[in-house]
Amino acid sequence: MIELSPVVITIVMFSGLLVAILLGFPLAFSLAGMACLTGLLTWGPESIALLYTQFYGLISNYIILAAPLFIGMGLMIERSGVATKVFDTLYLWLGGSRGGLAVATILLGTALAACVGVIAASVTALALVALPTMLDHKYKKELACGAVCAGGTLGILIPPSVMLVFYGPMANISVGQLFMGAIVPGLMLAALYIIYILIWSFLKPEVAPSMPAEQRKEIPFSKKLITLFTSFFPMVLLIASVLGSIFLGIATPTEAAAVGFFVSTLMAAAYRQLNWRVIKEVAGDGIIITAMAFWIGGSASMFTGIFLASGCGDVVADFVLATPFGHWGAFVMIMFIIFMLGMFIDWLGIIFIMIPIITPIVPILGFDKLWFAIMVCVNLQMSFMTPPFAYAIFYLQGAKKPEWGVEISHIIRGVIPFVGLIVVGLLLCIVFPQIILWLPNLMIK
Repeated sequence: MIELSPVVITIVMFSGLLVAILLGFPLAFSLAGMACLTGLLTWGPESIALLYTQFYGLISNYIILAAPLFIGMGLMIERSGVATKVFDTLYLWLGGSRGGLAVATILLGTALAACVGVIAASVTALALVALPTMLDHKYKKELACGAVCAGGTLGILIPPSVMLVFYGPMANISVGQLFMGAIVPGLMLAALYIIYILIWSFLKPEVAPSMPAEQRKEIPFSKKLITLFTSFFPMVLLIASVLGSIFLGIATPTEAAAVGFFVSTLMAAAYRQLNWRVIKEVAGDGIIITAMAFWIGGSASMFTGIFLASGCGDVVADFVLATPFGHWGAFVMIMFIIFMLGMFIDWLGIIFIMIPIITPIVPILGFDKLWFAIMVCVNLQMSFMTPPFAYAIFYLQGAKKPEWGVEISHIIRGVIPFVGLIVVGLLLCIVFPQIILWLPNLMIK
């Protein structure tokens, strides 16, 4: 065994992790490898027991059982055809106005976010349903791509969000309270996106033109109203069954996830999309996504277990608390570190690595744990749209078809304004913390 100070161990573990990632090793193997290597060098064979306990403790957590259920729910919704029906309805209502189709894309992304909670499903659905329609109506490619990416990433913030399911146990915060705390910030971001689209399309009509009158379907208002009700009712029912049961204290998030998966299966059956192929795809994809998440989470738990047991948490705390400008300076430092990590590391890795380390610092800084947690999750919205590690960009790049003429440069330029709007959302949550805390304070405990 080698005697090393906590400062040296901190430098070795994080620099070794960075080198492994830059060399192209998968994040899970990089985390587990650094944890095992550091543990064996500094603790010896005794570290194996700690590593095992950390990994097993994560995968056996009852609350995290909600994750595969929400993932399955999202995959089932994606295959039910509900997204197409909702967009067709929004197309009837908004297609005749400037920027209407882009606004419809954000609204559909918001609706999917409250039903899906998996960014891959949301971005892919929007790319296949909304993007070709916008391009057919001569929308600027940057705006169309930006709307798809921004609307699709709302699924990782607006409940039922898989991110929040994993965040809760890491920070010892109720997942139900996290769900309630994320609703208003998520809707606020959607509103900021819509306002931006409307302003840009008003100032420059050519970027998002309205549909010519001869192309609009002349449908009576009463029929449009019925179409709106019938297309949105299943989604409202699903949202109410999941979030309503949590808000009223009827069910835990894990129980609500099971109810949501059951309702989403009924929706797929009602839309005549439930067949053996869909069941196999949902089960297969769900197992792959869940296994990936658990493997990264378990490896990160091993990493943070060795890190904190070696006293390195105090090193990080001292570094953050020494930041100039008091607790707000420390807050900005943490937000900046998370933003930078989001450009290179998967959001799961960030949560499992950083949250156990920075959460003990939050009370020292005088911040509310729930408020701080949602601020981190809003910040992580940017990680999906900031290259080189930008999930939303690559999901859209993978889903687009060659005949659309969309290049990676269009997507990157399109998401930049939406990243700026997330920063605006963070500032609003700082100035008005009740944006986050209002709904959790109304929860029936």
